[in-house]
Amino acid sequence: MSVPVKIAIAGASGRMGRMLIEAVLRDPATELHAAFERAGSEFVGRDPGEFVGQTTSVRITSDVAAGLQGAHCLIDFTRPEATLVHLAACQAAGVGMVIGTTGFEDAGKAALAAAAKTIPVVFAPNMSVGVNVTFKLLEIAAGILNSGYDVEIVEAHHRHKVDAPSGTALRMGEVVADALGRNLKDVAVYGREGVTGERDETTIGFATVRGGDIVGDHVVMFCGTGERVEIGHKASSRMPYALGSVRAAKFIRERANGLFDMQDVLGLRG
Repeated sequence: MSVPVKIAIAGASGRMGRMLIEAVLRDPATELHAAFERAGSEFVGRDPGEFVGQTTSVRITSDVAAGLQGAHCLIDFTRPEATLVHLAACQAAGVGMVIGTTGFEDAGKAALAAAAKTIPVVFAPNMSVGVNVTFKLLEIAAGILNSGYDVEIVEAHHRHKVDAPSGTALRMGEVVADALGRNLKDVAVYGREGVTGERDETTIGFATVRGGDIVGDHVVMFCGTGERVEIGHKASSRMPYALGSVRAAKFIRERANGLFDMQDVLGLRG
């Protein structure tokens, strides 16, 4: 029997952290190796299995460097500033990283790319298998609906989400823009107000909704004359993100280094 993939989880007590713990514990090919929380957290010292009604030999710690020893991968869905600290620790320990954190500035993305020269990194705005299939469908649709269709992207998330548009919505915009031969930075329109004038047909519009406990809804509309094509994805729980992340952890175990995304993990590249 092969050795299970030993996975560490950052932000263990958070909504995604708990879901990741559940996903790792229920997969026979993976093992919960470590769980991290910030220093001073009430959860430090406790069994992360408590979150999902199980008992493990792991105790939540704030000592990331020590916890990474012997791990194959760290999964991180925290905040950009924390993720970059964890990235440095993973580099020092030679541990791969699966990153679902969103909201990185260009400098942060450059740091991820630099780290990937020495360790394997899967960085994706959305780890859901379904969402990544949606990305592929958008690429195909945009290549066909490349004239006479206006593109609008609408996303909705829970009231606690701190960045907008979502990383998934932005990635959808990038996929469509690339397929149309455009640069998203040049054509994106983030919200409209007042007298805006007629729509520029080359733009890609974004609209954001925040409220309640919406896990994540995304729809891309290709609006033509007399018809509208919609391609979207709705998540009813965070488990798809956790399951995709575990799949990514298995993927990078066999890699020495490199920057990957879920298209690589799922074999959808090209």
